[in-house]
Amino acid sequence: MSSFWTFVKTDWIFAIPMIVMSFTGITLIIWRILLNRGSLAEADRMLARLKETLPRDGIKTSLAACQAKDDQVSQTLFQAGVRGLAQGALGARKDLFHAMEFEILPSLNFLLPTMLAIAKIATMVGLLGTVISMIGTFNKIQEAKGGVSEQAGSIGLALYATALGLITAIPLVFAHVLFKAHIANMELRLKQVIQRFLDLVSGFKSPVKN
Repeated sequence: MSSFWTFVKTDWIFAIPMIVMSFTGITLIIWRILLNRGSLAEADRMLARLKETLPRDGIKTSLAACQAKDDQVSQTLFQAGVRGLAQGALGARKDLFHAMEFEILPSLNFLLPTMLAIAKIATMVGLLGTVISMIGTFNKIQEAKGGVSEQAGSIGLALYATALGLITAIPLVFAHVLFKAHIANMELRLKQVIQRFLDLVSGFKSPVKN
């Protein structure tokens, strides 16, 4: 552990940015996990409620019921669908897919480009730090009378830069892959919910009146 702190002191110009990127990466992963919680959790209940409120109470009351939900994804999706019913089932379909494409999917991808960018930058900064440190170490070896043995510790310190870069990058890349898989699954579920909503309102041939 003492050798790591020696690396931080001697090569702080590389060490400090990478430590900051490591903590930033962990924060982004936790943040993204918290944002994913509860996505579409209320979809089934909301569909069941709309099945009752739409024919009985009309669009305005059903829209207010959608706005009261805590599940942001379901709220955005059903609000779009209910508003689109003013133009009939085709209007609802158009608004549903528009909400999925331009509101929900971008929010699900939030932070993922940043995570991938930090992973790539951390790896490159780590390699750059190692290369620069190794160049300095080999220059000292060439000048030193003691040869390689006296500079072995410096070589070890140089490799800390690469190790720190990889420690930062690996969890971020792994999390990025998992989140991408989650988004693909969410997109499939969104399409299923949209189809169920359209089946629900398929009997509406004209705008629903209160």
